[in-house]
Order: sequence, then structure tokens, then C-alpha cells
Amino acid sequence: MRLIPMITAILVTLALYGIVFQRDALVAFALGENSAQQEPPGDGEAGDGTAQAQNVATMTVPEIGVVVLRSSAEVIDSAVVMRGQTSANREVAVRAETSAIVISEPLRKGSYVEKGDLLCRLDPGTREASLAEARARLNEAKSRVPESQARLEEANARLKEARINDNAAAKLREGGYASETRVAAAAAAVQSAEAGVASAQSGLETAQSGIEGAAAAVAGAKREIERLTISAPFEGLLESDAAELGSLMQPGSLCATVIQLDPIKLVGFVPETEVERVTIGALAGAELATGRQVQGRVVFISRSADPATRTFLVEIMVDNSDLSIRDGQTAEIIVASEGATAHKLPQSALTLNNDGTLGVRVVDADNIVRFIPVRLLRDQADGVMVTGLPDHADVIVVGQDFVTDGVHVKPTYREASK
Repeated sequence: MRLIPMITAILVTLALYGIVFQRDALVAFALGENSAQQEPPGDGEAGDGTAQAQNVATMTVPEIGVVVLRSSAEVIDSAVVMRGQTSANREVAVRAETSAIVISEPLRKGSYVEKGDLLCRLDPGTREASLAEARARLNEAKSRVPESQARLEEANARLKEARINDNAAAKLREGGYASETRVAAAAAAVQSAEAGVASAQSGLETAQSGIEGAAAAVAGAKREIERLTISAPFEGLLESDAAELGSLMQPGSLCATVIQLDPIKLVGFVPETEVERVTIGALAGAELATGRQVQGRVVFISRSADPATRTFLVEIMVDNSDLSIRDGQTAEIIVASEGATAHKLPQSALTLNNDGTLGVRVVDADNIVRFIPVRLLRDQADGVMVTGLPDHADVIVVGQDFVTDGVHVKPTYREASK
């Protein structure tokens, strides 16, 4: 058995016992007192009360000294700060809708194009002939309509005549002047005329359907020819070269990429705790990575949060008539919001209570410590801006971590720096 560890354990136990159970005696010893040497009160003394009061006064623990900042609230511009980037207002990859060979000279990337400018022209091939054939079929279908209408009119006339004959045969039969054979023949003639009308009506409808089909073929041939000319959908800059002369284009093949940079968007993400302070139309400013400062207004706030970051998309439109701002530049964005009243304190003054709540410790009029929860508004290089305190507060800035609520302290005051 080792002797030294046992002796060490005994000494530690005795030390803990003295600290926990004999704390008052240790404090008195530290102050240079010796209760064993105190003389008992004499007969002429006032009694034990005075001596005990003196002992209690002697045993009192000295007040803890802290440094207190006299802070007053000030109104600040409670702007919402976020990081983001620039983004083109519009961007589209213009692609072919048909198969053909490119027969136009390509435009080079960086070129400025207006809406409707030619980007790629494709070889028409036999498409013009297909259009002529479709038009001929349309004319042929249209020529069949008058003939079908004439047949329908003739069939209606026969039906009318057959009904008249049938009616006359029926009346003659009633008077005994017509035979059953004549009546049956008249009825059969009516049925035959009705069938002729139905056939003529069907022929007319077929002719009209032929016209519609031929017209659809003409429209399709025209649309196919229109697809041979690929134009810019809006004004902007080419981000890529147009398709090279002689290239075979298939449906979906890229002709060119066009981006619009005027105006340009600033895209940022605001946390869910700050999204209520951002409004449509609010003034916003940004500083780009190059140091340039721009200004615009909020045009869009997302209603759905990003599932990974729980932040909301915010878009700000900025003028870029000189096209000097590029797509994808990093930006520090500040969105104006209503002003707030806050205290400017050293960051070291912030502390946590036993529940993990962020706050500061203050000293009241009786030099008693109290904990007050605060909310952090802004973190600056020379301090933090917080809310939750009264307009005037004495905040402990040195020693706040060594005291708790209800402790009586000895404060040393200092004024807030301007």
C-alpha cells in the first residue's frame, strides 16, 4: 500500500471539511481573528448582545467590488443585415426547335442584342415545298365544299317532293282513290329522300373537315419555317457564342445564352427571426466585394423558407444601366427597417443565467445585483446593441460573472464612451 496517496486523500478530505462545514471559522481566521482569545464579558458590561453584535460585524464578508457602466438607451437605425450576391434579372438558354444546318454567321459572346435580333438562321431544306403542298391541299378541300352544299340542297328538295307525294297518297287513300301500293311507294320515297339528305350532310361535313385538316397542315408548315429563325427573346448580352456556321442543330440544341443585367438583382437570405422586419418596397443598400456601393428597393420576399437553413429569399432590384455590375458578385446587403431603442454595451458585459438565457447584470439603487434578459440587435466592432433594458441602466461590465442576483456589491461607476 502506498503511503503518500493516503496522506494526500486525508489532507484533501480535511480541507473540504473545513471549507464546507467550518467556513465561518476559516473566514474569521483569514481576517486575523481568534475567537478563543476573546475575553468573556465582565459584570459591568452591557451584556452578551453587544459582544455578539460586534462578533457578527467582525465576521461579515466584505462587499465585492465591480465596475458599472452608466448606460442610456439611444435610437438606432435597426437595419437588417445579410450577405448575398448579384444575379441577372433574366437569363435564358435559347435552343432550337427543329433539325437543320446553321447557315448564319455566329455572334460572339459579349455582344449586345436587342429583342428580336437574329441569333441563328437554319437551312429551310424542303420546308417551302411542304408549305406549298399543304396550301394546294387546302385549296382542293375548299373546292369540294360548294359541290357538297349543292348535293345537300338537291337532297333536301327531293325530300320535300317525296313528303308532298306521301301526303297526297294518304289523302287519296282516305277517299278511296289510291291503292295501298301507291301509298307504300310514296312512304318509301320519303325514306329514300331522308337517307339522301343524311348522305349529303355527311359529305359536306367531310369536306369541311378536310378544310380544317389542310389548314392545320398549312399552319404547321408555316410554324416549321418560323423555327428556322432563332431570335433574341429580350435585350441583353450574349453569355456564350452563337452556334457555329454549319453546325447541325437538333431539337433542344443550344443556339446561344442571353442574360439581362439592367436592372440587376441582389439576392440575399434573411433569417426567420428578422423576416418580419423586411417589407416590399423598403430601401436597401449593398456593398460589393469590389467596394462599390449600390442602392435599390426590395421587390420580393419568399413565403417559403429554405428547408435546410430556415431562411427566406429576398430580392432587391438595382439600376445597372452602364452594365458595370456583373452576375454573381458577392454583396453585403443592408435593408432599412424601423428604428429601435437600444443600449450600446461591451460584448464582454453579456452573460448567461442558470437557465442559459442571454442577458446582463445590473446594479439597482441599493447596490443589489439583478439579472435582466436582453436581445442582441447588432454586433459592431466597438460593442453590441441590445434591447430589453430600461432607458437608463447601471450595467456591470467587470465582475458580472462573480456575482449573482441579490448580492450586495461595491460598484465603481464609469460613464459610457461616446
